[in-house]
Amino acid sequence: MKIVLVSASQVPSDTANSLQVMKVCQAFAQLGHEPILLVPANPPSAIGHQPLEAHYGLATSFPIEWLPGSRRIFPWIAVRRARRLEADLLYAWPVQSAALGLLAGLPVMLEMHDFPAGGFGRLWYHLFLRLPGKKRLLPITHALRRELERRYRPALTDEQVVIAPDGVDLERYEHLPDPQPARRQLGLPPGPTVVCTGHLYAGRGAGIFLTLAARFPEVNFLWVGGRPQEVDEWRGRAAASGLRNVTFSGFVPNARIPLYQAAADILLMPYERTVSTSSGGDTADICSPMKMFEYMAAGRAILSSYLPVLREVLNENNAVFCPPDDAAAWESSLGELLLADAKRRQALGQRARADVKGYSWTARARRILENFNG
Repeated sequence: MKIVLVSASQVPSDTANSLQVMKVCQAFAQLGHEPILLVPANPPSAIGHQPLEAHYGLATSFPIEWLPGSRRIFPWIAVRRARRLEADLLYAWPVQSAALGLLAGLPVMLEMHDFPAGGFGRLWYHLFLRLPGKKRLLPITHALRRELERRYRPALTDEQVVIAPDGVDLERYEHLPDPQPARRQLGLPPGPTVVCTGHLYAGRGAGIFLTLAARFPEVNFLWVGGRPQEVDEWRGRAAASGLRNVTFSGFVPNARIPLYQAAADILLMPYERTVSTSSGGDTADICSPMKMFEYMAAGRAILSSYLPVLREVLNENNAVFCPPDDAAAWESSLGELLLADAKRRQALGQRARADVKGYSWTARARRILENFNG
């Protein structure tokens, strides 16, 4: 099929939503479809300092069109372009594009990571629900689907909804080195290492990260990712606390992320009870973090906050859970995993690697398209 994908994300960008869009497009291409991504135009200076393949860790390329015009009219411009491209399917993240696509007579899939945003978001979403046509809703978690149905009745039928959690490029996690060789390749200090990858937005747990670093001075703590201002802030906090075992690397191209995750003995996911995204808001109850699937594919023990939505994927056989605001529980669990329980750590990592096999981006794409009969 010719699949025209519409995203309001900036490309290139360091945001998780931008990365996720690119992985979805790649998966369709890898299945033999013809994806074409439409995104808002960027200033010329924002494009091209590094190949997109390296920036996003892509193995397959696909065409991208940067459409001119204001972001306010972008959803309409994108749908008009999709019609001219004679799309077999319009795959949209903006709810406006999804509704306009149905009005234009196109088959439409709407992927949702959060609730409809903006003053008219509710109206656009209701329009998408009520319009006739060939359509499918793709919430990223069961929790999000339930809450969408509670807030914005009427609900769609089960045939019109597919739960589509985020995924991982499994092939990028094959043949990773053990932790010590990975640390040598990256020039990291030897010795036990705890790694967290991702942005430093509010609610991502950098405070717990530093608290644990203070409790385990003999362990190296590495946070990979974050924007310069946030990285500088947390480096300053670590320095003010006299922590010599903490490193904030800043942004690392996605192609290098698996090696950094392989360098860990423990992969940390210390979400707080409120979790912010690049656009604000709180996704703690409905999120599907990409790094969760990456951690699982890396085959390392995962120490995670206990958030009910994460239990849609994780369980006691492939992760260890702690209450988000219980520092003593984090200290106890990390101590057991690092210092006294190497066999359990290995078993958790092996179970996570086995469990993630159903969450590849290509498996996700197949599931999304299966029996799409409207």
